[in-house]
Amino acid sequence: MIVDNALYRGGVRVPLETDARSIAHARMRCTGSDFQWIGIHDPAPDELRSIAEAFELHPLAVEDVGDRHQRPKVERYGDVLFLVLKTLWYVDSEDAVETGEIGMFVGADFVITVRHGEGVNLATSRRDLEQRAQVLEHGPAAVMYAVCDRVVDEYEKVAAALEADVDEVEESVFSAQRTRDSQRIYTLKREIAEVRRAVLPLREPVRRFAHGQVSGIDAETATYFRDVSDHLNRVSEVIDNLDNLLTTAFDAHIAQISVQQNEDMRKISAGAALIVVPTLIAGIYGMNFDFMPELHWTFGYAWALFLMFGVSGVLFWFFKKSGWL
Repeated sequence: MIVDNALYRGGVRVPLETDARSIAHARMRCTGSDFQWIGIHDPAPDELRSIAEAFELHPLAVEDVGDRHQRPKVERYGDVLFLVLKTLWYVDSEDAVETGEIGMFVGADFVITVRHGEGVNLATSRRDLEQRAQVLEHGPAAVMYAVCDRVVDEYEKVAAALEADVDEVEESVFSAQRTRDSQRIYTLKREIAEVRRAVLPLREPVRRFAHGQVSGIDAETATYFRDVSDHLNRVSEVIDNLDNLLTTAFDAHIAQISVQQNEDMRKISAGAALIVVPTLIAGIYGMNFDFMPELHWTFGYAWALFLMFGVSGVLFWFFKKSGWL
């Protein structure tokens, strides 16, 4: 669905119709530094085809933008720059990172953003950018900056949410209570891998934008991308640190389980000893041989009970002192 369409002239929005025919016609109104920004959300094949024909987009890029499972990348097809971004948002109740996708076609006088999934709502980015005429004057590159900046800001929110969950896992692992954190650790590591797949491939393209190494991005516009690159690197560092912390937490969790099992075995051994000694004494005096010490002694029964309770008491004291009980 085509959700928005506008012509920008001198940093000011000129509203346009959102049907495919009007979009193709509006391009002819662009003069000088004017450019057109078309926003599309989960487009139907015929909508995407009509837009591609109107702006003479490369078929391979159109095919990629129609498939929402693309790797973040930057490619150039003639005079058109094609950019793919992964959008992320965090569902805290499920410890899950959900993903969407944005494909961007950036030409000399147009920008086409194709959004898949819920993810980042570019309407907010458009409104914010329209309040900054001095940025809009940089043309299509300004739109590319605004979209990248919004997407990377969402990465930071996801990283912060993951950081809070990793702190909870660490607190749980090192608590005095017996916990089962292995499943949550695995889930968080899997979601961190999802974030890494979105962040890492984007670092090099954004670095090139920040250093003005991509045609269509002048030195002044590149300055804005330096901020995006800095935030992206910061997210990458946070994700790497969280992954390492989870690995350490998992090792500590396994060590805790091993210690707890050793403690259990000591308690079981101590308990078994408290039962075995009286059983041994009772077994000896239950043999009923004719020639046994104290077999016909008047106090033999009391002596056997005394031995059972006495030895058991000594063992109990010893195990308690040793920390086995």
